[in-house]
Amino acid sequence: MGKSLNGKELGKNICQRKDGTYMARFINRFGKRQTIYAKTLNEVRTKLREEQYKDEKEINVVAKDMTLDAWYNIWMNTCKQGCRTSTKETYATHYKRIQPDLGWRKLTSLNLIVMQDAINKLYSDNARKNSKKILVDMLEKAIDTDLLTKNTVKQIVTDLTKEEKKERRVLTIGETKQFLMQAEGTFYYNLFELALETGMRIGELCGLQWEDIDFKNKMLYVNHTLCYFSNAGKYMFEMHDTKTNNGKRMIPLTERAIKALKRQKIQKNKIRLKGKIAPKEYEDLVFVTKNNNPTQQFLVQECMGVIIKKIQNNNMDFETFSPHTFIHTFATRALENGMQIKTLSRLLVHGDIQLTMNLYCHVTEDTLVEEMSKMEQKYV
Repeated sequence: MGKSLNGKELGKNICQRKDGTYMARFINRFGKRQTIYAKTLNEVRTKLREEQYKDEKEINVVAKDMTLDAWYNIWMNTCKQGCRTSTKETYATHYKRIQPDLGWRKLTSLNLIVMQDAINKLYSDNARKNSKKILVDMLEKAIDTDLLTKNTVKQIVTDLTKEEKKERRVLTIGETKQFLMQAEGTFYYNLFELALETGMRIGELCGLQWEDIDFKNKMLYVNHTLCYFSNAGKYMFEMHDTKTNNGKRMIPLTERAIKALKRQKIQKNKIRLKGKIAPKEYEDLVFVTKNNNPTQQFLVQECMGVIIKKIQNNNMDFETFSPHTFIHTFATRALENGMQIKTLSRLLVHGDIQLTMNLYCHVTEDTLVEEMSKMEQKYV
């Protein structure tokens, strides 16, 4: 039993300090001694009952002073320790957008209004969605660690500007021929051909190695991807295994793909004969720079830009496109030629067929005209 300064019994775990402040203590569910202070006896008893109730109902937290910045560092170094360096850099980018407004705040003070206001300041719905994803995962782990009792960030609204989704660019048959004709003889011509014949992503093409190609059985094996990213202000390459087991796949090679790879083998040998030595870990890469170094999307896109500009000099209606357009074009051609959607979904590494349908089922003008011409024959 605790006592007041004049010797009066105050009750279990309550006492009065020399400065007159009343103090109450109890051991909470985390095994930690929790201390409460108040100016009056009634106030300290009320606060004690409130904290004990929270502890009994498990709606209290293990630490009230943890800031979002402090938790972000723990989350990254512990919960995301096994992630790729490139993935961690992506997480950091999304977090830094909301860090100025939220990083200094205590986890327990992150209410819906405070977080929604920070998200509202971001420049696009897409940026808002990505930053929200990071926050949702961070706060879920904080709940599991007893730092929070609920994840309010899930209620945040990210679709504010209602940005109209731009139609995915798909090359028509005519545009594909026009692009390849103009690209012939350029440094990355073989890469363009292989992309259109396999539907491989740019990182997979850059990470493709000769050991992944079986010319005898006309098969290509996708086992890894080459990432190029900034780490602490320095750009670097990293070869990664595909993110999932589905990502590791085999792609039957068409005759056009085989010819492109054989041409590339000759081109690679010419680079070696010029005395260009590749970094040891990247000696077996299929596609490289003129100096025999690993290549990356920016260089490929730069080459594409020159080709597209030449086409536009004679055809102003020809729209610019990115390397990802090759995937959409491959998928569209595959469906136009009768490939089963399940087969296409496997080639594009989609676990859900509906995802393939939503992302890659495009109708080009070529198909539109061809299909409508069938209507003319309906009553003949």
